[in-house]
Amino acid sequence: MTIRPTAFFNRTYDEALALLIETRNYIAFQEPLDVAGLGPEARLLVSQETMRITTRLTEIMAWMLCQRAVHAGEMTPAEAFSEAYAIGGERVCLEDRWAEDDRLPPAIRSLMDRSLRLYVRIRRLDEMLRRSEL
Repeated sequence: MTIRPTAFFNRTYDEALALLIETRNYIAFQEPLDVAGLGPEARLLVSQETMRITTRLTEIMAWMLCQRAVHAGEMTPAEAFSEAYAIGGERVCLEDRWAEDDRLPPAIRSLMDRSLRLYVRIRRLDEMLRRSEL
């Protein structure tokens, strides 16, 4: 079973892309203002968590683009479900111990939460699709 371009998949893809763009804009324009008054430890924490958000979104988009390639006939389902294209980064992406840290600006905490929830959803979808391929 492969993902068909359903309304569900298209909405999820659009959600991921919108979150990616929002994150990019935050990091480029707002983050420098938000961290200006923070101490060195808090600035390091902000940097660490923005990298975590970026990692999640990279994993999500790579997986979704792979699924689109299957639908477009550019890749076989067997290729898509090989380990080379599996969603990864669990050790980094599932970490959320800093999610409630008050040193982090609210915008980063929001991006952390939404990117984690989306990552978990995509992992579940990946697992479901892999089981159906066996």
